[in-house]
Amino acid sequence: MSTVTPARAGTAMAVASMTCVQLGLAASVGLFDRVGPEGAAWLRLAWAGVLLAVFVRPRPSAFSRSALRACVALGVVTAGVTILFMAAVARLPLGTASALEFLGPLGVAVARGRGGAKLWPALAAVGVLLLTEPWHGGADPVGVAYALGAGACWAAYILLTQRVGDEVSGVRGLAVSMPVAAVVATVVVGPSVIGDLTWPVLLAGLGLAVLLPVVPFVLELLALRRLTTAAFGTLMSLEPAIALVVGLVALGQVPGPAAVAGIAFVVVAGIGAERSGARPGDHTPAAPDGRPAAAGAVT
Repeated sequence: MSTVTPARAGTAMAVASMTCVQLGLAASVGLFDRVGPEGAAWLRLAWAGVLLAVFVRPRPSAFSRSALRACVALGVVTAGVTILFMAAVARLPLGTASALEFLGPLGVAVARGRGGAKLWPALAAVGVLLLTEPWHGGADPVGVAYALGAGACWAAYILLTQRVGDEVSGVRGLAVSMPVAAVVATVVVGPSVIGDLTWPVLLAGLGLAVLLPVVPFVLELLALRRLTTAAFGTLMSLEPAIALVVGLVALGQVPGPAAVAGIAFVVVAGIGAERSGARPGDHTPAAPDGRPAAAGAVT
């Protein structure tokens, strides 16, 4: 009887998270015409914050100061990566924006990787370039700045998500960070789109919030309890490949030879990251009474 290793379980969670993200983005297209890309992102974040706060009901007084600071910081960068990427896509081709944003997790993978593990981010980078072909797109300076900002926020998101997952049991950390992200997004985007809201739009946003970001962020939190940040950052290169497969199956978009080669590169990099990406030791956070809490348990 085979045993599922922590690295394999973490990889499966990361892949499931990326699949949910792509499905959520595809399902969000209908909202773009009504509230715009940034408005759709704000609506998802706002509902996600409400859902997690209501169902998990975290008590900030039960958090240590460092854990609470990490949760708040995670909320800020979560809002940043979501809104900045949407703003970049509005000004750049999707492939260009995706390639620039991926510099964030790639930077984490290179900085945290050791020895031969640095090979996998390099293969992933080649694969992402072949998948996205950013040289075919434009180079609006403001769009480039937004995409690079999203990449920086994504790098911080990976590091902070692992820290929150290590310090706080269950998903209580997300139940603090997501309301913070909702508040930040409301301040930045809310005033410009509130007048366009209708009940159908609000209900659509509620449904999409479950698919993106609630489920993906929970899966990423659990994955980062099992994987190193270097392995997780490399695995994120699978996202353009998953997007391409979703486009082929759902939209009939046939990939070209460069995209097929790119998929091969990122799959090989993902396999290598999974095999070398397990975190040493037990990273299950302690419960309030000091005993280990079950990973993924909602406290």
